[in-house]
Amino acid sequence: MSAKKKHASKIAKPAPKAKAHLAHKLTKKLGAKAVSKALKKPVASAISKVFKKPVAKAVVKAVKKPAAAVAKAAVKVEKAVKQAKAEPSKFVKAVKRASAKVAQAAAAVAVKVLDADAGEKAPAFELADEKGERVSSASLAGKPYLLYFYPKDDTPGCTKEACDLRDNFGRLGKHNLRVLGVSPDSSESHARFGKKYGLPYTLLSDPEQKLANAYGVWQKKLNYGREYMGIVRSTFLVGADGLIKKAYRSVKVPGHVDAILTDAQALL
Repeated sequence: MSAKKKHASKIAKPAPKAKAHLAHKLTKKLGAKAVSKALKKPVASAISKVFKKPVAKAVVKAVKKPAAAVAKAAVKVEKAVKQAKAEPSKFVKAVKRASAKVAQAAAAVAVKVLDADAGEKAPAFELADEKGERVSSASLAGKPYLLYFYPKDDTPGCTKEACDLRDNFGRLGKHNLRVLGVSPDSSESHARFGKKYGLPYTLLSDPEQKLANAYGVWQKKLNYGREYMGIVRSTFLVGADGLIKKAYRSVKVPGHVDAILTDAQALL
């Protein structure tokens, strides 16, 4: 074997110590302190960002009362790390799969543990509506309102939600609730959407996702193996005092309006 081939062979097959060091280095890159810092923020996207790499022990430590889902997912990460020592070529794929499960479970637990929205002051905003006119939180002061975030105009799920709110608009009005829908779509898109379905309420354009980020609903999503950033369907019930009375995350449309009306009766 030539000197050149011998050299190539050495590069292709790292020593066992090097393999172990690689696994150790990657699993320890983010510590419990970084995770704890992220968990203090009521932004699921920040939480998700931290969990891109395998930090199973840090997750369990940061979430003081970890749900079974987190504990179970953490085991998968630890298993992937052990596998790395024996089969380094499979390390990246194995850890990515396992880490994604930890991220999902931990983000859900963090939102539940933090319950950061209830009782907090609603984030201030000033956005254009479907007519291109500016609507601000200051203009809503002293009145309760319902702020609902949806992914995109004129898509099946969003249309169903919009029409459900439209059909119950009178019932919501009995609680003096101003209804405002928010998505990254333009004012022009909102105007077409509102006209097509006869929506009687305001639609706000948030193209830079500033308000979506303030409420923590602009998150990494996974669909058929594809990762992308988008709106997680969510609704916030804000009182006349400007405080968030109720936060509904990862909303399922059926029965959602009835839940809002029940809560409005009790909280407003």
